[in-house]
Amino acid sequence: MKTGKVDVLLGLQWGDEGKGKVVDVLTPAYDVIARFQGGPNAGHTLEFESQKYVLRSIPSGIFQGGRTNIIGNGVVLAPDLFMDEVLELQKSGHELENRLCISRKAHLIMPTHRLLDAAQEAAKGAKRVGTTGKGIGPAYTDKVSRNGLRVGDIDNDFSSKYEACKARHEKMLKALGYTDYNLEETERKWMQGIEYMRRFRFIDSEHEMNQLLRSGKSILCEGAQGTMLDVDFGSYPFVTSSNTVCAGACTGLGIAPNKIGNVYGIMKAYCTRVGAGPFPTELFDATGDALRNIGHEYGAVTGRERRCGWIDLVALRYAIMLNGVTQLIMMKSDVLDTFSVIKACVAYRYKGETIDHFPYNVERDIEPVYRELPGWQTDMTQITREEAFPKAFKDYVSFLEEQLETPIAIISVGPDRAQTIVRNSNNLVK
Repeated sequence: MKTGKVDVLLGLQWGDEGKGKVVDVLTPAYDVIARFQGGPNAGHTLEFESQKYVLRSIPSGIFQGGRTNIIGNGVVLAPDLFMDEVLELQKSGHELENRLCISRKAHLIMPTHRLLDAAQEAAKGAKRVGTTGKGIGPAYTDKVSRNGLRVGDIDNDFSSKYEACKARHEKMLKALGYTDYNLEETERKWMQGIEYMRRFRFIDSEHEMNQLLRSGKSILCEGAQGTMLDVDFGSYPFVTSSNTVCAGACTGLGIAPNKIGNVYGIMKAYCTRVGAGPFPTELFDATGDALRNIGHEYGAVTGRERRCGWIDLVALRYAIMLNGVTQLIMMKSDVLDTFSVIKACVAYRYKGETIDHFPYNVERDIEPVYRELPGWQTDMTQITREEAFPKAFKDYVSFLEEQLETPIAIISVGPDRAQTIVRNSNNLVK
């Protein structure tokens, strides 16, 4: 019997690594692209043919014709934002209705989830996490506490279930002293989104995925955010509310672990983070400002400034271990083109010791230990083949591969789809 394959693509840092572009580049090698976790707080940016697109909930394989795209059960979906996203894509000539499926077990983000998000953040004061305010955390909280509203409920006594959830949320808002709000306009558009969603095929994604595998189809699973934001293994409590690691593809789509083949881990050539939380290599000087400005490090969805710093190999080794990464993909290499010296964190000084592992508590007392390497000071944005890389950049790549004990299979030298150089192509997609 012919059996298909499943590969996983995910971020290794604190999100914003460039997953959308890479999914788009890899999509021609797959029949199906499936998103397995996260919500509309994640913005996957793609650029090609002089156009820029930002995807929030829709899988990044939607631009390659003939591919099936699936929103899995591990995703939380906001119907109004989903509708806006689809309509915007259709305006640019990309029809989705026949190519996009939604899991019945995916949970819905209600308007009151956004209010709860704001109320809970306000109540934390100085200890706030720095959420995007999209209602992601409260939606996942309802899921775990067995109070959630799911896509499948749209066709199953929906009105009464919605009103029960809404009443419960309003009691919570009152207890938090958060009563100055008007739901009417938001709720009206949200209900329009619910009706719009009916245009798409609702599926039992676990059965669909395994049937696709039995029929010999190849599947690429797309993660959102990054490993260091995983609710279990990230820099808790400054994390997202889902499992962003490779195991999340199993629970977020209904795939058995033994079906997974390649695990593509995406990283930037430096490091960024949005919102609060520890960031050992963060730079507060002109170098950090330069990384932000050259790299256009502003959130694709929120517009917030990203915190910037040198690459953290301690955190990357940790992420590679957790995910079983088989191939690395390095993004935004060109952002470092003008620097005369490049730094890489190879260890931490922690409580008087030098350690090479990611500790339980990274909120304080962490000092990065850097290795300095010469910069290449060459414009790489026009380079189209590996042989043309400057020697200093080749040395940087070799240094990273040695430190991380994992091959770098793809290198990006700019935001456009065409600015992507595939190395070791024989081993990349099988």
